[in-house]
Amino acid sequence: MTGGAAHSSMAAMVVKLTSPARKASTPGPATLPPVEVLRPLRGTAPVIIASPHSGRTYPERFLEQSALSVELLRRSEDAYMDELYAAAPAAGLTLVLATFPRVYVDPNRSADELDPLLTGDRADPLTPIRSPRAHAGLGVVPRLGADGLSIHPGILDPGEIHQRIADCHTPYHTALEAEVSRLVDRHGFAIVIDAHSMPSISAPGIDAVIGDRHGVSCAPGITNAIEAALHAQGLRTRRNTPYAGGYTTERYGQPDHARHAVQIELNRALYLDEARVTRSGTFDSLKARIDGFLASIVAIDWVEKLA
Repeated sequence: MTGGAAHSSMAAMVVKLTSPARKASTPGPATLPPVEVLRPLRGTAPVIIASPHSGRTYPERFLEQSALSVELLRRSEDAYMDELYAAAPAAGLTLVLATFPRVYVDPNRSADELDPLLTGDRADPLTPIRSPRAHAGLGVVPRLGADGLSIHPGILDPGEIHQRIADCHTPYHTALEAEVSRLVDRHGFAIVIDAHSMPSISAPGIDAVIGDRHGVSCAPGITNAIEAALHAQGLRTRRNTPYAGGYTTERYGQPDHARHAVQIELNRALYLDEARVTRSGTFDSLKARIDGFLASIVAIDWVEKLA
């Protein structure tokens, strides 16, 4: 931690008032808290950048038991979103990061999105809802990874699923909810930008897909301003196809309650060797454009956009 004092408002989260340089983590023992919150040192915009899928701290027991190699598991990451948006706190934005991998727990799902195939015929005390995402193997504890490969060699005990949710999903959303409430108290409203990346085959020729649940999760002026800021960095955009938003935009996108949420999916071809999950030679170029995007976000008169 560099500069400024830090404090922790709960045992499961770390709040830092500066944006320290983050090392490129490698899979191994889980040593980080499940969520990190990086706040600006001075001032703040009413905007939170949330990265639920860039976590790459893999529990050793999970790796030992997984049916997939760590190299295959990592293909499910929205890799290095934490690094691409690392300048957010210095620009005046709050940054919320999941440190655990999405193949272990997916925070962009409801805690009730449970895949019944994960527990076989066992009675599930968590009473799953009927979720198309969960039944496709992409629930809160995923059954399938990239390329549709099975993550687990067999069924999971319901108790383990419950523990993963308690250890990762709950603290992530407790932290994000606290930051949203803090900004609503300070500004009268809050905006969550949910930062993701997408396989290059998902939207050929498109650099960023903006998801606002077809206009439901935020005021139109907010979506327009975010899209204009991306265009100013030379990024080609599309709205809501093929990604309109997930659980984060559903939960935090409540314009009638002064809470707005927009999802941004960046094309991985812009910065990533997708097969190896390593930064490509164009990573720094995209990082510079994201830095410019963040600076422009801070400069926007958001009250005007809400009018």
